[in-house]
Formats: sequence, C-alpha cells, structure tokens
Amino acid sequence: MSNEQAQAELVGYCLKCKEKRVILNPVPEWAANGSPATRGTCPVCGTAIYLRGRTPAHDALPRPERAPAPAKAKSGGKKADKKPAKKTAAKTSKKAGAAAKSAVSTKGVERGGKLVVVESPAKAKTIGRYLGRGYVVKPSLGHVRDLLKSRLSVDVDNNFAPEYRVPNEKRALVKELKEAAARASEVYLATDPDREGEAIAWHVMEAAEMDPARTQRVVFHEITQPAIRAAFDQPRAIDMDRVEAQQARRVLDRLVGYQLSPLLWRKVRGRLSAGRVQSVAVRLVVEREREIEAFDSREYWTIDAELSQIKFRAGARDNGRRRPFFLARLHRLNGAEPELGNEEAVRPHLAALETADWQVGEVNLGKRVRRPLAPFITSTLQQDASRRLGLGTTRTMRIAQELYEGVNVGEGGVGLITYMRTDSVTVAGEAQEAARRFIGQTFGAEYVPEKPPVYKTRSKTAQEAHEAIRPTAVERTPASLKAHLSKEQFRLYKLIWERFVASQMAPAVYDTVSADIWAGPAATPAAQRPYLFRATGSTLIFPGFLAVYGADDPDEENGEAADAPQVPSDLQTGEAVDLLRVLPEQHFTQPPPRYSEASLVKTLEENGIGRPSTYASIISTIQQRGYVEQEQKRLRPTEIGSIVNDMLVQYFPDVLSVDFTARLEDELDEIAEGKPWVPVLGDFYKKFAKDLDVADAALPKLDLKREPEFVGRDCPLSGHPLVYREGRFGRFVGCSGYPQCRYTEQILVKVGVICPHCGGDLIEKRTKRGKVFYGCANYPACDWTNWKRPLPQPCPVCAGVLVQDNKEMARCTRCEHTVPLAELPPVVELETALD
Repeated sequence: MSNEQAQAELVGYCLKCKEKRVILNPVPEWAANGSPATRGTCPVCGTAIYLRGRTPAHDALPRPERAPAPAKAKSGGKKADKKPAKKTAAKTSKKAGAAAKSAVSTKGVERGGKLVVVESPAKAKTIGRYLGRGYVVKPSLGHVRDLLKSRLSVDVDNNFAPEYRVPNEKRALVKELKEAAARASEVYLATDPDREGEAIAWHVMEAAEMDPARTQRVVFHEITQPAIRAAFDQPRAIDMDRVEAQQARRVLDRLVGYQLSPLLWRKVRGRLSAGRVQSVAVRLVVEREREIEAFDSREYWTIDAELSQIKFRAGARDNGRRRPFFLARLHRLNGAEPELGNEEAVRPHLAALETADWQVGEVNLGKRVRRPLAPFITSTLQQDASRRLGLGTTRTMRIAQELYEGVNVGEGGVGLITYMRTDSVTVAGEAQEAARRFIGQTFGAEYVPEKPPVYKTRSKTAQEAHEAIRPTAVERTPASLKAHLSKEQFRLYKLIWERFVASQMAPAVYDTVSADIWAGPAATPAAQRPYLFRATGSTLIFPGFLAVYGADDPDEENGEAADAPQVPSDLQTGEAVDLLRVLPEQHFTQPPPRYSEASLVKTLEENGIGRPSTYASIISTIQQRGYVEQEQKRLRPTEIGSIVNDMLVQYFPDVLSVDFTARLEDELDEIAEGKPWVPVLGDFYKKFAKDLDVADAALPKLDLKREPEFVGRDCPLSGHPLVYREGRFGRFVGCSGYPQCRYTEQILVKVGVICPHCGGDLIEKRTKRGKVFYGCANYPACDWTNWKRPLPQPCPVCAGVLVQDNKEMARCTRCEHTVPLAELPPVVELETALD
C-alpha cells in the first residue's frame, strides 16, 4: 500500500472551518519531540491541518534522532528567545486559524520550558509542585471566552454557528497565556476530564492562538504525583467530539433561555427567566406541591401485640423485672388483609384479642446478606451530604472542589479525592487493591471479600473513563488529616472515605427469623383461628462493611426499626405464648413530601435530566430566580414560579416535558460519540420557533396586580401606608407611595428568644441572596447574628442562648457547651410577625 493510500482517509480538525475534514495531501512527519504526526490541508478552505498520531505511513519514515539541547540554553537562551517568540505570536493574531500556519513559520525558533494550563490557581499550585522545574503552570480561571451576553450570539440561519468573545475581564489573562505559549517549547492543556474541561481546553487554545503542533491535551482524574506523571506520559489531541457535545448543549441552552426570557418579560413581568433544564426542575417542584394540596388523607389503624414466651413467667415474677417480649403485627383477619378504617372498627377486635389463646404457627429461620452501596457519584454525594451533614448541593460541590484541587496536609498541596463531577461508579484496579490491603490490615482478612466488588453504573450516559468519587490514597484516614482540614472539609472527606472503604468490604450478614402467631378461641385449631399475627426480626452476626459506614442507617431491605425488640430464634411451632399488651395505633396516609435539594437531584438523575456538572447549578438557579424557595430545608414553589410554569407548560409542552428533555439529553450525549450536532439542534429549533410565535401571538399580558394588603402602620419616610409586596426572595414590606418613596423592610419573624446583648427580640432574616440567618430586631443598634436557629431553652451550664447546631445537637453561643436536642425540656415555640 502506498503512503498516499494509507493516508487517504485521514480526518483532522480545520481551525478555520471549525469542522472535521478529510486531510488533503497528507504528509507524515516526526515532530520535534519525536512524536508522529501528519500535516496536510483542508479541502474546503486550504488551511493547514495538523493531526497527531501514528499512521501506517510512518512505518517507512525513519524516525530522526533528537539532538541534546545546548548546555547554555538553560541559562542564557531565554532572553535571546524572547523577541522571535513575540514575533510569532503577533503573526498568529492576524486572523482566525493562523495558529496552524505559525507552526511552519516558527521552525528553527529556539524555545524553552513547558507551559501547562489548568482552571484554578489552587489546582495550578498543586500540579506545579508535582511537575517541578521546567514547567510553568498557569490558571485560566475557568472559561476564557463565551457567547456574548448582550445578544443571542448564535446564527440560527448558518447552522447555529456560535459567536464567541473573550470578555473584557479575561483579555489580560488571555494575552498572558498567548505570550507564555509563544515562549514555550510544548503546551499542555490540563483542564478537568469532563466535557466542560475539554471545551475550556479548546477555547484556551483558540483564544490564545496556540500552535496546534506544540499543544497537547492531558487528562487525569486525581491530582496526585503518579496520576499527573502518567497523564503527561500519554498526551493526546483535543477531542473535538466532546467539545462539540458541550458546544451543542451551550448553544441549545442559549436558544431557549434568550428567547423564552424576553417572552416572559413582555407577558408577565421583567427580570424573569426560563431555561431548558431549570424550567423542568421548577415543574417538578410545582407538580409535587399540587400533589400535596390535592392529597386526601385517609385514616387507618394497625394492631400490634406484645408477646412473651411462657418460660419467662417465673423469672419475671421472682425478680420483679419486665418480661422479655417481642412484637407481632396483625397480618390477616379471617384470611384477608385487615381493613381497619376507624376506632369503631378496631374496638371489637381488642376485646377478642385480650381473651384469646395465642399459639406459634410456622417459624422460618434463615440468613440475609446486606451488601454495601457503591462508592459515590456526584448525585449520591450531594444526597448523602444533605441527609447526613445538612449541606446544600452548591456547598457540597464547593468543598469537594477544594478537596480535589489540593489541600496542604503537611507535605504541600495534595489532591485528596478524585474528580467530583462523575456519573460512573468505576474504581481503578490500583485503588481497589490498596483498599483491600488497608481493610485486611485494619479490620482483618474476613472483612476482605473474595473478589473485588464490581458495581454497575446506573447512568447509560456515564462519561467514558471516569471514576467514582474516592480518596486518592486510602491510607490517608480522616483522623490523620483532621488537623489540616477545615471542619466542613473534614466532614465531607470522612463521608467520602468511609463510603469508598465500605464499598470494598465484605457484606454484613444477619440471622433472620419470621414467625406466624395465631390468636383466637382456645378450642379452635391454630390454623383456623381468625387472627394471624406475624413477627419478623434479624440479628447482626457479622458486621462487614457496617464496621465503617451505614450502621446507624435504617435497614431498608428488612424494613424494621433498629431498636425493635428481637424476635426469639428458639420459637417452636405449636408453642403457646402470653399476650402482655394489645397496641392499637391510629395512622393517616401521608402525601408525598416536598422535595429537598438532595431528593430533587435524585429525581433529576433518575429521569435523565441534567448531568453531574449541572445538578448544583440547576438547584441554585431556580432559587435565585425566585421560582422556588426553601421552607424548613424543603423546596416549595413561589406564586410567580407557579404562574410561569403553567404558562410554559401550556405553550411549550416539549421544553417542559420530562421525557422529551431526557431524550434530548441522550442525543446531546451521543454527539460526544461522533453524532453531528447541527441536525440535533435543527430538529429541536424548528418546532421551538413555531411554538414561540404561537405563544407570543396568543398570550395576553398577565395582570399580576391585586388589592394591596396593608401592614397597619405608616411609612417612616413619607407617611404613606405600608403594604406587603412580593419580591424575588419572597414577601417584604414596602411603601405604598412607590416609586416616589422606595422605603422597604423585611417581614420580621420572632423566634421566641431574647437577644443576649440588648434584650431585644431575635428574629429570622434573609441575606440578599435569600439565605436565612438570625439577628436582633434592634439592628443596627445591636449586631448579634448567627446562622443557626436560636432555641427557646437556655443553656443548662451558663443560661446563654442555645442554637441548633445540627439535627441532633444544640450548642451554646456563650460557653460552647453542646447538649443533645432530645435532652432539652419541651417548649411550645410561638412565631409572630412584628407589626
């Protein structure tokens, strides 16, 4: 086969066309660093195309030997290199796509050092320490260019071509990166390993006009020395499929957001916004609220029985202690499931059970295995951090970012966890082996499973080659790092470490028992009696992974309370048992609970809406926009959120459809595998544009005005009556003379506690971003504040103000004494609005 035939179907990326093209006249070559490459031209525009990688044509091409650099180039060469490098950079800025041509024009120019670009200064500092001399690591501070904010910035008539621009605040940074790249012999783009990171790398290369021949991409999932070294040993080209997947998502979100939002301004009110994913999240919250409002609660009763074996009669009588007992629940009544709808239906059965004879029927003994959960992915980390630590999604990801990018633990900056935006539960083989060694040394060989556990990734769109969230070194126990971490960092690291270690441990094993107990007249054979009770229980005989994680969690598979009395394993069929008490209990069916941040993330993930990199921003955005607010850490829609949702659902059913959004997310993911992105956007936009025209013509201007609700006092500035108003962060008090008078004040809610500084009332307040905190009503004369809710009970040690530190503990603001909430005396808490 000739070289021309071998190279005929090579495809490279044209910087000018911004598309993949078949390379015209491909010529194999060896780069200056010894790596194989192919150079050719674009068949459409004639721009040079440079493709890295070995091809069959390289087999016949002798590899040149690399000459050692002159010794004095290290010390004296840099100054001499500076001027020619600047000239090359100036050439590359003349027009888009000139970066490829500069690769030819700068042949023979001596450069020094290697430039590495990452996103953040913290990451740059950690990586720089591992790479050492010869490398310059600079941060891009996130995206260096984006779509213009002032207009749509997408040419819908030209294949949805995006118009990118370097914002003013990033121009000096881009110039600095451009100059550094011109001076460097090699450039490495080491941004995050997901699609967003791939896109940032491409934008950096484009904006700083980096020479593609000297620019390579490196990817790592943890910031440790071995991972960094391995990544730099295997550089690659930028994956344009992944870049286009991110670009398609960005363009699609811009098309929806920048065309729906103006519609809301015209038809509802200003400063509203809509988004492709955020609006679906709001719909979920609105529909859950309406489910709750429409729920018809139904009364029902259960009957439990406290039972004890006859063998305990004498012992209890002799020592005066309560007899050992176990609980059984009414399972069948006359062979059917019991239907006890009210107290009248229950009362006759209580009398019959009090006089009944009780006898054990079938007894089943067995074993049950409880397996550990998979290591964390983004969504499960957010859910567990919310449930166990009380952290919101945004806060969780911020702390995780700090742990990933590097924390000084006494040996310089060290990345403590792997990349935290992932939907894969895969674990590297080396990490599994390290965990198994650690478990065996710490807990014993019986805690190490025979084979390393394999967990199946639930998401069918999990990004390739990603890992689960885990500690980078299992030997770094939470206790060994506690002195070097902040309180929040320590708590989150401990959660991640424990979940990962537990995921690699042996299952827990239980002995189980299930017993049927028949009740009825003594003369009736047991199996023919009208009442069948059932008692089930389990006893932990080997803790396995529970030695590390989850011991206090409810056993969802078994469904029994952790503190329930144990069912005796020595019960025998036909054995008589004594009834100690009949326990009837009234219940009411409950509506589904409001979403918390964590449960909304779980629902989004289960429906395939959003991706690991977007969950936190979705939750944050719908609250910042004023569509959803938190009430006791649960999400409820605001009035304006419900109005906007109803309007969008009526006129844009596809955009607001959970199923449609999930299918569209799948199509966007397929772009990362090579599917063309323009047809995907074209199919969506064709219908969306029609719906937009219909809605604009049909929707009337909504009148949200209503009769003013007066507070009952006058404005201290103008004398006009004060009224209640609706704002971005809920209700507030304002002057009825607005806009001539702009006086406002918060609606202050007393919490029933006296200020320890001045004796005023402590009240609930909100920051400008809507976050709740607590302060004194006499502000600014008194500046007492606290993020934690004050409690009406005084500190038992110093009588200071207690605040609720977490779900279980209270802490004194004066002496720092902590006390369990369960031990505080009950107090009726009254909340009243200040007039």
